[in-house]
Amino acid sequence: MPVPHFAPPSSPASSAEAAPRHASLGQVRTLFISDVHLGTPDCQAALLAKLLRRVRPERLYLVGDIVDLLAMRKRAVLDKDQQALVARVLRLARSGCEVIYIPGNHDAAFRRLCGLKLHNVSIERRAIHTTGSGRRLLVSHGDEFDTHVRIAPWLLTLGDGMHGFILSLNRWCNRARGMFGLPYWSLASALKRRSGVAQRYVAQFEEAAMRQARLEGLDGYVGGHIHQAGFRVEDGVLYCNDGDWVEHCTALAEDGDGALHLIDWQGQILESAPRHVMPRQVVPPATEAVTPEMAGA
Repeated sequence: MPVPHFAPPSSPASSAEAAPRHASLGQVRTLFISDVHLGTPDCQAALLAKLLRRVRPERLYLVGDIVDLLAMRKRAVLDKDQQALVARVLRLARSGCEVIYIPGNHDAAFRRLCGLKLHNVSIERRAIHTTGSGRRLLVSHGDEFDTHVRIAPWLLTLGDGMHGFILSLNRWCNRARGMFGLPYWSLASALKRRSGVAQRYVAQFEEAAMRQARLEGLDGYVGGHIHQAGFRVEDGVLYCNDGDWVEHCTALAEDGDGALHLIDWQGQILESAPRHVMPRQVVPPATEAVTPEMAGA
């Protein structure tokens, strides 16, 4: 796993629109979620299920690492909350919601099934999503950009080990909060606010993703992978990361007008993307593009 797990919690980007802390989301045209890590004790399945009860998207993108097949090789945890979450997603698919599953690096084995449709769930390597406002966005998990991030290997290993320890503390902290009737709170985020390594990793990851969207003549990018929700705009290209469901419990939602918002597990808007329509980009030679094959998929 890469260092991004050190990443501090998202803060409103200077180019994004701050939203009132308790603003509620209305109609949801599209919902993007990633990094659920089903099969692990850190999966916040109950909170995600609550969100899916509050919002009824017309289209749902599962943007990778939904099932943590890597962790399940050592120990599989699939409790009743996680089973109920899987059942709810399948009910959404049966009830008319278009569900697209884009496998990530932790569920990469499912990439063999790309192009198939199982239980009304389409499995794709990547997607181009067109918003209601006309933006065309590349959607992928994001692990294909790991090779574009220059961080010392020993720091990656250290970050992975510390992330596991922090998540175990996070579980105990929230069990204690639950005993006192307090809501979920990410101790992991609070402990990871001051990592310069993480900030460099996130910045390089964002730049690689926006460069890929620009190379393909698209208006922006949507992904996960680094557990760092947020927006960024550079040279007319919008970067969106929907966060995760082991620490921050955030999703990316497109409303009925095509505007994009980061929301929490209660469906409350945390941050909104700039609303102006992006200009179409000129497509340069694609020799530098990051393809799934280059990423080792």
